[in-house]
Amino acid sequence: MNNKVVKLSVVLFLICAITAGILGIVNALTWERIDYLSHQKEYEAFAEVLKSESGYTEVEFDKAAFPTVDSVMQSNDGNGYVVTSTFSGAQGSITMACGVSPELTCTGISIIEHSETSGLGAVAASSSDAGVKFRAQFVGQDGSIALSKAGGSIDALAGATITSTAVTNATATSIACVAALG
Repeated sequence: MNNKVVKLSVVLFLICAITAGILGIVNALTWERIDYLSHQKEYEAFAEVLKSESGYTEVEFDKAAFPTVDSVMQSNDGNGYVVTSTFSGAQGSITMACGVSPELTCTGISIIEHSETSGLGAVAASSSDAGVKFRAQFVGQDGSIALSKAGGSIDALAGATITSTAVTNATATSIACVAALG
């Protein structure tokens, strides 16, 4: 019986080693393409929320004061900033880009990545009429942005109050972060 256990252990070890090797090779062959596509998606989101003909430059900010903010990029054209942030939604993390004008108003939002429920919170990022309408509400809002049920002017997505609140709070945080830059 001990021989049988040793033989099965060796076979299992070899299967695991071969599988790990194949996964390592696939990772080595695809990581550059995945990284490129990730950055391309991010820059498309930047262009969607704040157009800049000459690109963006990263700006230092107080990470301790704004822990959900990932980066602040200033438009080289001088027409504002793009703030990327990652925050908790209803089903997991949401990564979003928010354009902020020099007058400290939102120029647009774009949800880059999320794990929200399909048909509910995921609508915030979708190209459906409801998703486009939801995101359009943010344009022109200032740091006092809030959902309508909290006295603001942003209508929450039906069945997705947590996602709507999270996106609204992230937009307010993005504006506050740019305001703190001086």
